Amino acid sequence: MASSNFVDYVKIFCRSGKGGAGSHHYHRSKISPHGGPDGGDGGRGSHIILKGNQQLWTLLHLKYTKHIHGENGQSGSESLSTGAQGKDIYIEVPLGTVVRDAETEEIEFEVTEHGQEVIMMKGGRGGLGNDHFKSSTNQSPQYAQPGEEATEGWKILELKLLADVGLVGFPNAGKSTLLSVVSSAKPEIADYPFTTLKPNLGIVKYYDEKSFIMADIPGIIEGAAEGKGLGLRFLRHIERNSILLFMVPADSNDIKKDYKILANELKKYNPELMDKSRILAITKCDLADEELITAMRKELPRNIPYVFISSITGYGLQALKDLIWKQLNSNNL
Repeated sequence: MASSNFVDYVKIFCRSGKGGAGSHHYHRSKISPHGGPDGGDGGRGSHIILKGNQQLWTLLHLKYTKHIHGENGQSGSESLSTGAQGKDIYIEVPLGTVVRDAETEEIEFEVTEHGQEVIMMKGGRGGLGNDHFKSSTNQSPQYAQPGEEATEGWKILELKLLADVGLVGFPNAGKSTLLSVVSSAKPEIADYPFTTLKPNLGIVKYYDEKSFIMADIPGIIEGAAEGKGLGLRFLRHIERNSILLFMVPADSNDIKKDYKILANELKKYNPELMDKSRILAITKCDLADEELITAMRKELPRNIPYVFISSITGYGLQALKDLIWKQLNSNNL
């Protein structure tokens, strides 16, 4: 997925269709020159509906669509004819799309399943024709209902990536390099902070026909939960990952401290993230000998499975895949 084509946030203005007016009409013919009311109902205005599509991975197709307007329902007519309904507008979105009210920031719903349809803006109901208002005491009602008004407003659509494994680490922890080695993804890689400005997805092949999806999330820094660095924008992508793979380089001054900082940022953003399965990968071990690795083992957190890896030499990568696969299957039991 080219990073320039990945869009995970759009703000759009939506207006549904207005309901058509009910008809104020009376039957007239040679036989019945003073017939009763026969005004038909107005048609419903079009809904604006979000529909989940598992083939989509980005909101790019909505980036330049700032206004979406539905069709109005048609007015009712004589002979109890109901007006035509406005054609509903369907907007296909990736799974994991969250809809917020732009004014209140309140989450309204999330699209999580393929084919799931959710009405984002309800079309106005059509008005009732005058035939509905006749009674024994009022054989010729002089009124019909107008159509219901459309609904409108600004909506924010945010995407939370769905992946089996989310890579969590400081900038330059080796996340993009790992993804490029174990999958066919080609993220930008360089030795400076925030090379990854957009999430990248890769499919990691395991044995036989088995595979899992890995997501490279832009680097976290201390204070990210308060908006520092790339801030909150990308932390939401971690929410839908089954496993969090924490990555700390072997040349860190204090691996345990760095891990705690990363975990604390996730906890401050969303405490429920602490319930997810976690793995610690000590990266860039191509420069470390067995004696140094043995010494580092004594300083690692004790409440998390770990593995030493090098994306350059391939050291420990199969062990990492085995550990990920084992945890994914234990999560699915």
